[in-house]
Amino acid sequence: MQQQLDNILEKWNLLKHPFYQAWNMGTLPVTALHIYAREYGNFIATLPRGWETLNDAETAQEEREHAEMWKDFTAALGSFTADASLQQTSSLVATSQALFAARASALGALYAFEAQQPATAQSKLDGLKTHYKLPQGVEPYFEVHAKNWHESEKILRLIETLPPAEQAETLAACEQMARSLWDALTGIHDAARVN
Repeated sequence: MQQQLDNILEKWNLLKHPFYQAWNMGTLPVTALHIYAREYGNFIATLPRGWETLNDAETAQEEREHAEMWKDFTAALGSFTADASLQQTSSLVATSQALFAARASALGALYAFEAQQPATAQSKLDGLKTHYKLPQGVEPYFEVHAKNWHESEKILRLIETLPPAEQAETLAACEQMARSLWDALTGIHDAARVN
């Protein structure tokens, strides 16, 4: 099952997205980071709901704390928290809310994000440290998530307990979320007019 999920993620590997590649190379303008922080934070705020659906109150609380860290990242950039204004990020929020409503789809959707997050967080952290001279407070969210594999491992264990029909639902949800995450980055990339 993990191989099937990872094959899906490879099609939508966020490290290959031009937005994250530009960030890692230092060619992403700081204004793009502002848009990203403001827009993507709306998705980050939905994550506790997925864990609540799995009856995992501890991880849901951890995700609420991480959403606060995201707000700190946004504030440290000198930006602000606001509702998603881009169609793609609004769609990502709606997709996550729909997928997080049922156990099998929540597992697939959470895996699409959590399995990629340590590598993307490390890439973003490296880019911030190497190329951007930004105020203190922009790095903690990424420092925490660069070494945070326990969520994806927990999700995989739960997926393995599902009956085959629900595992198929999980795979479909993983694909839907992975595509939506990719599309959200594209929307932010386009809004920032990154070359």
